[in-house]
Amino acid sequence: MIKVSVLYPNSEQAKFNLDYYCNSHMPMVQDKLGNACKKVAVESGLCGAKPEAAAPYIAMGHLYFDSLAEYQQAFAPHAEDILSDIPNYTNTQPEIQISQVQL
Repeated sequence: MIKVSVLYPNSEQAKFNLDYYCNSHMPMVQDKLGNACKKVAVESGLCGAKPEAAAPYIAMGHLYFDSLAEYQQAFAPHAEDILSDIPNYTNTQPEIQISQVQL
């Protein structure tokens, strides 16, 4: 299984509409990716390594797929629609990491 993580860096200027992300963006992404997307998860940052430290990421979204090829095939036809929705919930530039789930 692979996990596609979309990480939204935190900063003093960062804005993030978690309600829109959870209730509009992620359902739209799931709908477009169809059965290839096995599950999603959304996290909101609380703090860094020390409780008084700001969280490095304001939010994170995770998408799970059986394989990299399945992710690529599902995402490619909808990339423009999915990416063009980003300004509706944040002013940050997300970082993407694709990982092999080991455990």
